[in-house]
Order: sequence, then C-alpha cells, then structure tokens
Amino acid sequence: MPRMLDVSDAVRAEIGDEEADRLLAGENAPGSYDCTSCRTPGDSEQERTSTVLFVGDETAVLAFAHASCLPSQVVQVTEEQLQGAVRSIGDVAAGSAAAGSAAAGEPHRAVPEQAVLGVTSGLVLIEGELHPALVVEPTTPIVRPGSTGIGDDFLPLLIEQGFMPLTELASVPPVLHGWSVLLAVGQLHAVLQPSANGGQVAWWQAHQPLQVTDSWRAAANKHQQVLMFAAPVGSIGRQPREDLLRESLDRAAASGKLVAAALPLAGT
Repeated sequence: MPRMLDVSDAVRAEIGDEEADRLLAGENAPGSYDCTSCRTPGDSEQERTSTVLFVGDETAVLAFAHASCLPSQVVQVTEEQLQGAVRSIGDVAAGSAAAGSAAAGEPHRAVPEQAVLGVTSGLVLIEGELHPALVVEPTTPIVRPGSTGIGDDFLPLLIEQGFMPLTELASVPPVLHGWSVLLAVGQLHAVLQPSANGGQVAWWQAHQPLQVTDSWRAAANKHQQVLMFAAPVGSIGRQPREDLLRESLDRAAASGKLVAAALPLAGT
C-alpha cells in the first residue's frame, strides 16, 4: 500500500530516484515508526510523514518524522554522532524535549575555526512560561575569519546570521529559520546552521552527546524550539544554578552583551 511520504528534492538527490520511488510506493517504508522529532508513534499509511536523511562522513541513516514536526530534509552530522545514535537505538530516533541548569560539558570546535564554545542548558522564565535554553559563551575572544585584529567579533558575527541583540529578557526572541538544535535519544548533539549547499551543517557539536534534564526535554517538547543565548567571553560563566544563570543573562543583556534567537528542534 502506498505510504503518505514526503521525499524532498535534497533527500531524493542523496538516495537516488530508484530508492525514492520505492519509498513512495511503500516497498521500503515502514508502516509505523517513532517520529524523529517528538518520539511519539507515527503511521505512514495514515498520516503525512517526512523522510529525514542524516548523513555522516561514511554513513547515512534514513529516519521518519511526522510532517507536522519536521519537513523532509538532509541533515549533515559527524560520523561519530551517527554511529553513536545507531548503536544506541538501532535506528535513528530523536529526542524532542528538555532543561535544568545542566552544564553541557566541553564542546567541539565551532565556527569560526579554533574557537571553542562553552554551552550550558537551562530553563528560562519569560512572560510567565519556562523555555528551554542554551547559553553559548566562548572560552576566548573570537575574531572575524581572516582578521589579524585582537578584538571580539563573536556577537557581530551572530547578528549577521540573524541573531537579535537583547537589552532585557522580556519576550521570546524570534525564530531563526534554517538553524536548529539537534537532539538524539534525549541528548544534545549539536546546533545546526544552514549550509551553502543546502541542508544543514554543525555550527557547534559536542564531543560526547550531552545529557539534558527531563524538565528541559518537557519544555522543549512543548514549545518545539530552544532559545539560544550567546555572549562574549567572561559575560556569563559556568553558573551552578538556574537563578544564577538568569542573573548573568540579565546583566549581559543590560550591558549590551547578549544576542538570542529561537531555534527549531531537529532530531536524529
């Protein structure tokens, strides 16, 4: 029986016309599946379903999501991330919700090259609601690629990408389309940005998948997005509690050292 599958042009280009046609004909597509975004059951015979292809250096894994959760797309991840997800669940499935003030450990390199970013997860109260947040702060000043200066261009670079400067945390920042937060099996893997060749690439990725709390996942599942705040080195620090994290965010905003955006969830 034909499946109600969406196969984007990007996914078709990766898997080939023959495989895409087999999927659309229902030959290789599962009937039931766990959505890679919200992790609830789906049925490609009964509801519109997106094909999501996760591509590593040597491996590609095809996953499925409710079309209302994610569009059909290609997501580029590291081979280590992909293999880890496959080992964990036998097929790629996504975490979809999340916070607590869990420090997110030592991250991998991010753009620009040689800059190391510290990432902390936490719940932030805005307009009476708790929102899942990631707070990004470099360990050293970041200069514009190719620059020989000694300034810090971290916030200007992000503003050029669409992040909004904040003077206070009074409202939820606007959604930055094309960017997303990648969760897999309830763990944080990466922040993804648009690729010049289509799809997405990792702007930041964790050496090891990072645990987030049940309350953070629950908030992320509710809102289907994560708020990302970024500040220059020395502005936030590693705060052990969420109230202290919020105080640091408020100080950074008041001093003009905070940018933010709401990033949609993506999953493996």
